[in-house]
Amino acid sequence: MLLAGTERALLHRLATAQREGRAPSIAAGVVRGGQLAWSHAIETTTDTQFRIGSLTKTFVAVLVMRLRDEGRLRLADPLDQHLPDAPARGVTIGQLLTHTAGLASETPPPWWERTPGDLRPDLADLVDPVPKHPVGWRFHYSNPGFGLLGAVVEELRGLPWPEVLQLEVLDPLEMTRTSFGPQEPHAQGFAVHPWADAVMPEAVQETGRMAPAGQLWSTVEDLCRFASLLASGADGVLSADTVAEMREPRSAPESDSWESSYGLGVQLYRKPERMLAGHTGSMPGFVCTLWISVDEDVGAVALANTTAGLAIGALAAELVGIVAEREPRIPELWRPLAEVDGALLELTGPWFWGPSGYTLRLEADRHFQLVVLSGTGSRNARFRPADDGTWVGLNGYFAGETLRPVRDDAGRLSHLDIGSFVFTREPYDLDAPIPGGVDPDGWGSLRGR
Repeated sequence: MLLAGTERALLHRLATAQREGRAPSIAAGVVRGGQLAWSHAIETTTDTQFRIGSLTKTFVAVLVMRLRDEGRLRLADPLDQHLPDAPARGVTIGQLLTHTAGLASETPPPWWERTPGDLRPDLADLVDPVPKHPVGWRFHYSNPGFGLLGAVVEELRGLPWPEVLQLEVLDPLEMTRTSFGPQEPHAQGFAVHPWADAVMPEAVQETGRMAPAGQLWSTVEDLCRFASLLASGADGVLSADTVAEMREPRSAPESDSWESSYGLGVQLYRKPERMLAGHTGSMPGFVCTLWISVDEDVGAVALANTTAGLAIGALAAELVGIVAEREPRIPELWRPLAEVDGALLELTGPWFWGPSGYTLRLEADRHFQLVVLSGTGSRNARFRPADDGTWVGLNGYFAGETLRPVRDDAGRLSHLDIGSFVFTREPYDLDAPIPGGVDPDGWGSLRGR
């Protein structure tokens, strides 16, 4: 529950957006602590389905990351390894997820959002044969790229991707009001006249093979459940480490502004006061946005049935800000380790990479945190435990690199090897195998040198 003043501020912001954006109807919700904390609807109900457009892409990305975690594919796999007859040869799964494959933004004409999907029966019908950019060179948003990813899911699972989504994501998260097509009650999409307070109904098209780019319908409460998944993972769906990986910036933005970036099927929006992750979405007659601030434990969802004119992304961001600023997150309680593992405890404390001091801290989930002791070291990172007695970096310079404790012939802890960097207990420890060696005279003064 939120304070009455916070709820009033949220309602005021939502009502202002509805009036100024001239939305026939609008609904929004806020999630905190993994639970729906507030929701409201104007000229509709919070159980009404809206089309969520490109937010569908993040659902498809979850399915792809599940396949990755199971070892069924790698992000570095070429697309044609899984779809031998697919277009866009030479691009990888990861490049499709991050919009760096160089593909066109849209399908060849006619525009897929406003025409029946049966006009594009084959995967080759989705992709302009002329790339817009060299593969891997830059971010260029591509709707057809996610059509191809949906086909990868179908190929590896042996089921249509909506059925896979139902079994692997919607059912476990109890998202009973998210569906491939509209289910009553659902909103009618409208275009609002730019110079008059008049509306025109928008037609709903079945998008066929382009459906993974923008087909789904959902509600406030269901999307708040999905926001919780993107914030902290969910047992049986995706781990916290995997969703954190999805939220890492992977590609530069299209403009010179570094306020926005893109992860693995996740949009990122940097503001001075917070980092937001999620996705916007639009289809003719509908706009939506889902944002989460992981550090502040707040997420917001906003849905409206208008084609244009409403800054839905900014609205959702402001709903997050209202809660985060009026009701700052209460820090989680510190608790000691349930069991102390002496072998892990031995790894903690100060370590040195050359003369640079770091500390390695053991966390309650058996992860390690490497933090510079002073200055602005660029090697800070968090490491998760692997099955072979090593740890794998989750962020920063050492993301994906292995932290390996190394012992001498007598079994004593000698040093840490992190991606070939040797960390020692003393600066330039003479007893450790430091690459290039150490001056045998050790530390001294400039005199006599």
